[in-house]
Order: sequence, then structure tokens, then C-alpha cells
Amino acid sequence: MADKREIERKYEAGPDTRLPDLRKISGVTDVEERGVTELDAVYYDTEGLRLAAASVTLRRRTGGADAGWHLKLPVEPGVRDEIAAPLSDTVPAELAALVRVHTRGAGLRPVVRLLSVRDVHHLLDADGALLAELSRDAVVAERLDGGGGTAQWDEIEVELADDVDRAFLDAADKKLRKAGLRHSAAASKLARALGETGSAPEPPAPLPDPRTAGDHVLAYLREQAGALTAYDPGVRRDLPDAVHQMRVATRRLRSALRTYRRIVDREATQPLIDDLKWLAGELGAARDQEVLAERLRDRVGELPDTLVLGPVEARLTVWAAAGDQDTRRTALAALDSDRYLGLLDRLDALLAGPPLLKAARKAPDPAIPDAVLREYRRVERRVEHALGLDPGPERDVALHESRKAAKRARYAAEAATPALGRPARRFAKRMKAVQKVLGDHQDSVVARDAVRDLAVAAHAAGESAFTWGLLYGHEQARAAEREAELPEAWSAAAEPGLRAALTS
Repeated sequence: MADKREIERKYEAGPDTRLPDLRKISGVTDVEERGVTELDAVYYDTEGLRLAAASVTLRRRTGGADAGWHLKLPVEPGVRDEIAAPLSDTVPAELAALVRVHTRGAGLRPVVRLLSVRDVHHLLDADGALLAELSRDAVVAERLDGGGGTAQWDEIEVELADDVDRAFLDAADKKLRKAGLRHSAAASKLARALGETGSAPEPPAPLPDPRTAGDHVLAYLREQAGALTAYDPGVRRDLPDAVHQMRVATRRLRSALRTYRRIVDREATQPLIDDLKWLAGELGAARDQEVLAERLRDRVGELPDTLVLGPVEARLTVWAAAGDQDTRRTALAALDSDRYLGLLDRLDALLAGPPLLKAARKAPDPAIPDAVLREYRRVERRVEHALGLDPGPERDVALHESRKAAKRARYAAEAATPALGRPARRFAKRMKAVQKVLGDHQDSVVARDAVRDLAVAAHAAGESAFTWGLLYGHEQARAAEREAELPEAWSAAAEPGLRAALTS
């Protein structure tokens, strides 16, 4: 598959619309006429137009230089990631997988055919490098999924070339709008075609500002549910940080349902909570491997060359690659499972008909501050228990449990911030500081186990284990430093008067 980021702006046009002198756009030295091309594109979607509702487009196009299948995923207004696959008679499996978070087993079928006559202009700088492609399209749309409606229109697109500053689009926009062109009301050709040839998905109605405790919790749940589905294709594409962000959204959802159980019925949401825990675990293996490998590479890189004895970097590279492959398979298997699709359906059902309790109908105070305080008290108990233990495996486990509690308290405060404002934001920041100390400690515990395994393998292969022993000692010292930092970090977080601050 070939990927590229598409950054463009669309304008309304008519048969008589005249383009201004494109050479007068700031930065443009020459305009190259690329000729006229006929394009034939068939767009695919589910029966209920689930892709269109998510602003996702999937098409099979012939004609032009990039004939093939194209999937476009929204990034932000005017920006989409385009993933291309070669021409075939059926939807490529790799593209079908990328939209499974939306289709969830529903079949894909042709819904619209667009025939376009495209006149292309390349806007070039003084060195002859491409700045942007301006195309003028005369479009005829035909509905294929019933009704047989048709529509036609003209439009102009300006698509930025790779590695060109977005400010160029502003310069082009200024010139085109001065010439009388208006921005297109539709986000894509497909959106316009659906609207003008029959039914199209209704955009979600804007929600009123949250007033009650239930409003605030549901707003947070919607935000995290949106993040979970948005990062699904990124995990499948193996994009940087996608696993981490999807895992965070999963954990935040689970944390909110557990923390605000007096607002959203815990008994009704328990199956969803269980599924979210499972998903976080399946994604966690990939994320933990990624973090651990990066940590060990950094540690080796910090050592003087004279202390790196044997094929340390090569062994680490092979170990990391094998781990990445295994954990990626685990993550993808989870996303392709029926359990994951069921989780998404349950999440949709929760947001459509939330099982709210009596406290949800009341003002945020006291239900939301009380929930945050309960999480704080859990952290307090665990941290004080851990600090009372002697250094060793038992204390390591207790510190890890403290870290998980601190993270849950932080998420609780982040969810409460729109309702409680600065006190919740400040509390979340302090819990994050505690979580950071405890997280680095836990990472050191895990790193020591991995380093020991690598040392054993090196020794068995007749290699020197000196460097691995050195790394083990460094990680041991790092853990001791974090343990020494914890009392001060906790003291700063455990400020007296927390209840008064959260409820003021």
C-alpha cells in the first residue's frame, strides 16, 4: 500500500468560472498545463453509509496517473490520509481492514459513481519544483444504491505538494477568493454527491453545554470513544504512537466508568469495563515492548564504546524485532476479533442510551468532586503502604499498584476539569508527577528482567555478558533514585485542603 497526506482546499465553480492569473500567486513562477483527463470513480460504503458518516471515503478509480483503490481517512478539516492499493475487482483486504472499525462486519457495496473531466495545472516555484496542483473538475454523479438520482457540478481543487508549507494554500486562497471563488460547502465530492442524489448521513446534532454531572461524564466518554475509533486505523498501519494513544483512550474510558459509577450505573457497564480491560491488555503488549526496546537502546547508546563488549546492539536489535512482530500480531488479532467489534457496539449503545443514576441529573457538585476524592484516597492508601515496605520485590509490586491508582486518579481529574476547572487541572498535574516517578520505577523493574534474559542468551552463545550486567546495575540504581524521589513527589501531591479546593 502507498500512503500520502492530502492537504487541499475546494472551491465552487461553474462552466463559466474563469481562473485568475495563477502566476500572480505569491511564490508561483510558472504554471504547467498538464492536460485533461477523464476519471471514473465508484465509491463504496455500507448500506447505512457508515463510512460517509465518519467522513471516510473508499473508491475504485480508473483513468489518470493514480488509477487504483483509494481510501481517505480524515485527519482535520482539509487534511486526509490517502492509502492507495492496486486495481482489483473487489475491495482490497488491507483497505477493508482499515475501515472495519466503522463497518463492523457490514458488507461494502457501490453507492455512487463519479465521472470527472479534470483539467490539471501544476504551480511551480522559481526552481521548477511543484508547489501545488490545481485541478478543475466537471463532475457527473450517479447514485448506485437505489433511486438512481443524478447530479452534476463544477469545482476547483488546490492540493499542496509534499513538503510544501501550508502557508502556500493561504496565498492561493487569497488570490482565488479575490477572483470571486467561494469555498465548497461539501467536504468531499462524495459528500456532495450523496446530498444531491438522494439521502446522506445527517451530521450529528451539536450538543448543548454540559450542565449536570451526567452531561459532563458523557461528554468525556464521547471524547474518548472518538479517540479510540480514530486511532484504530493508525494501529493497523503501524503509525508512530498510535498503539499508545488508542490504549490511553481505552484506559480513560474504563477509568471513567469505574470512577463515576454513582453517575453511570456500574452494574450495567461492567461487561463493557471488562472488555476495555481486555483491549488495553492486548494493546499493552505492543506498547510495553516499544517502550522497553527504546529504553534499552538509549541505555546502550549512553555507554562509552569501551564498555560495549560483544555484539550487544545486534542482539538487542534482533530481540526488539522479534518482540515487535509478536506483539503486533497480538494487537491486530484483537482488533480483528468479534470481541472488539462487540465492544464498539456496546460503547455506541452506552452513549446512545446511557444508564444514568439519580446523581447524574444533579449539578456536578458534589458527585464529581467526591468521585475524584475517592480516587485520591485509593492512591494515598497504596503509596503509604508501599513506602512502609522494605526495598525488594514486594515493594516493587506495591509501587506498581500505586502507579496504577495514580493514573486512575489523574484520569478522574482530567474528566472533571470541564466541571471543576483549575483545581481539578492542578490535581491532575500533581498525580501525573507521581505517576511519572512510579512509572519510571516500574519501567526499570521490567527492563531488569529483560536485560537478565538478554545476558543469559548472550552467555549461552559464548558472548561477553559484561555490558548486560552493567546495564542491569544502571537500572537498579535508577529504580533506587525513583524510590528516593517518591516521598517528595507524594508530599507535593498530597496537599491538605484538597476537598475544599475541588469544591470551591
